[in-house]
Amino acid sequence: MSGKLKIGWSCKDFSTTEPTCIHGQFHIRLSKGITDPVTVTALVLDSGDDQMVWLSCDATGFHGTIVTEVRERVRVLVPEVDVAKLVMNCTHTHCTTDFNGEGMAKPLRDFPVDPEVKYMPSSQARELFLEACSQAVKEAWETRSEGGVAWGYGYAVASHSRKVWYFDDLSKRPGRGGATGMAVNGHAAMYGYTNDDQFSHYEAGADHFVNLMYTFDAEGTLTGAVVNLACPSQNSEGFDSLTADFWHQVRQRLAEKHGPINVLAQCAPAGDLSPRILHYRAAQERRFKLKYGEFSTITERMDIAERLCGAFDEVLSWAKKDIRYEVKIVNSVEKIDLELRPFTEEEYKNEITVQAELQKMEFRKDGTPWERFREDSILAARRNRSKAFLARCGRVRNGERYAMELHVVAVGDIAFVTSPFELYQDYMHRIQARSPYEQTFTVQLCDNQYETGSGYLATERAVEGGGYSSSRYCNWVSPKGGQELVEATLARLNDLKKKE
Repeated sequence: MSGKLKIGWSCKDFSTTEPTCIHGQFHIRLSKGITDPVTVTALVLDSGDDQMVWLSCDATGFHGTIVTEVRERVRVLVPEVDVAKLVMNCTHTHCTTDFNGEGMAKPLRDFPVDPEVKYMPSSQARELFLEACSQAVKEAWETRSEGGVAWGYGYAVASHSRKVWYFDDLSKRPGRGGATGMAVNGHAAMYGYTNDDQFSHYEAGADHFVNLMYTFDAEGTLTGAVVNLACPSQNSEGFDSLTADFWHQVRQRLAEKHGPINVLAQCAPAGDLSPRILHYRAAQERRFKLKYGEFSTITERMDIAERLCGAFDEVLSWAKKDIRYEVKIVNSVEKIDLELRPFTEEEYKNEITVQAELQKMEFRKDGTPWERFREDSILAARRNRSKAFLARCGRVRNGERYAMELHVVAVGDIAFVTSPFELYQDYMHRIQARSPYEQTFTVQLCDNQYETGSGYLATERAVEGGGYSSSRYCNWVSPKGGQELVEATLARLNDLKKKE
């Protein structure tokens, strides 16, 4: 039955001015200060009968035991929180601290580092992040008070398809076979060049829906919102400084109009999407120079924030007419397993050769310590990607499957569902189209205590086209496993709906 809602919020900054390893590319960058803060935001909804505890993190992804460690700290600090139901998601900024302790390559373990290259140890960056997460949940729980929620959807153009298809097979072009241990070219390419006489089409469309859930205090004053957008925050993905990317501009703009409200950012499935357009570049440059005075990733971020905040205000104008102060929460978490991506014997034998070639390559001996650090991290990353593929081959041969946490949370007439992958948008649409709920907030890059990684979960047509994000190096789970995820999610959604 419905109960009076108690709502709590908290936001904690885990930025550091000390150099830290930034992952999210094939090379490791060392941060040079802070462009804007990277934060974690916690939201607690407590109906008395059940609870929703959510953490949004300005992070690229989760690896290893990070989620387990956060939950253990919260278990001690806030025994009332059911930590099994605590959900963490990443906004997918590519410029955050090295709290995972691993990326595509780990310094010292995977490649040599000159003593002159100084940076914050991963363990120290991890402590900053763990403390921020656990304290945010603690504060959100302890400050919860009676309030209400309202929801709706709007539109904001933020993402575009980033997979380009060609009439010919790129792997047949001279010099386009793909770097060893990095990519597998085909008819498609991530961020492909569009001014090409063999350009055919974009692999997918884009999703311009913005799902919003607002929170209010007992007097009806806006206190925060969940903003669910199918777009990774990676306009500034190559920065050598910490940044929350376009979410920083969104938070700033909303604060200017609504005061110090909380914003819990969720990245909906967008494994095949990007906030950058691939054609119309000259027109875009002119647009930004006339509109903002310059063309840069920052102005790209400002443009997205303007549209997203416009949608935020438009939806708020009518959603607030239906604030629910009593709402039923049903929170479910279960372990499911999915089919690992299969491989051919030819692929396996080829990868054995690839790994041998990579091991023969030597780390750089010339250049500055920082140049060697960058270049050596690329070689190490290529070796690790190849090793990871071979390890997955072993798992497939052993009949293993990919284990994951599936969180499904119903809040009144809406629901939240999770996956740990960079999930292609087709899977989101398959879930939303058949969901029994009025709105279904699908969230990618969420926690998973059962595996150390996730990768992209590509569609059937993406695997057929090849290219980065749909190659053997990028996919842990097969398209068949993706449909298994869809069906398991819908089964749970229908189960929760029957309990109302």
